[in-house]
Amino acid sequence: KMDDDDDIPQLSSHTLAALQEFYLEQQQREGMKTSQGFNQYSIGSIEEDWQLSQFWYSDETALRLAKEAVLTAGKGGRIACVSAPSVYQKLKEQDGEDFSVCILEYDRRFSVYGEEFIFYDYNHPLDLPENLLPHSFDIVIADPPYLSEECLQKTAETIKYLTKGKILLCTGAVMEEQAAKHLGVKMCKFIPKHSRNLANEFRCYVNYASGLD
Repeated sequence: KMDDDDDIPQLSSHTLAALQEFYLEQQQREGMKTSQGFNQYSIGSIEEDWQLSQFWYSDETALRLAKEAVLTAGKGGRIACVSAPSVYQKLKEQDGEDFSVCILEYDRRFSVYGEEFIFYDYNHPLDLPENLLPHSFDIVIADPPYLSEECLQKTAETIKYLTKGKILLCTGAVMEEQAAKHLGVKMCKFIPKHSRNLANEFRCYVNYASGLD
């Protein structure tokens, strides 16, 4: 008599082990998120979505930019992060510092941050909530999602509306002229790094005497 099992394709033990390992890792990741030890503000707690052109900064870069923002905003200062969620997450980890922060972001996954999250689409640069008053932020940190002049120009409208004056822009080195034209910012010596290497050289630009040189 034929063996009933013959028709069932068998996975090799190697494939099976790899698969089990993958599921286990996934469960652990999810488990970490729900356990109390999970830090919802740590970079990578919300994973990059390449379709939205998202690339998170390395831990060191995010910390350096967050510290720069806190220092520049001053005591009780207000900081806006425009399309720069990894800096926002680092700012939230700065315990005991006296400042407030908002995150303007297209990706609604960041709405887990509650009232500090503001849905933002650079195609509608001034479509902002009424309680976001003009020139109410001591510093605006922005990282436009795309390396195009259109994206920079529209994001620049938002930045100029929000800031009292100080701007910290992170974008490609190729955008240097446009950054100067639309925002009056100059390239810093500090070179931001991402948690994954990007093909495009990335730089920071400011319009004030910063600690990034």
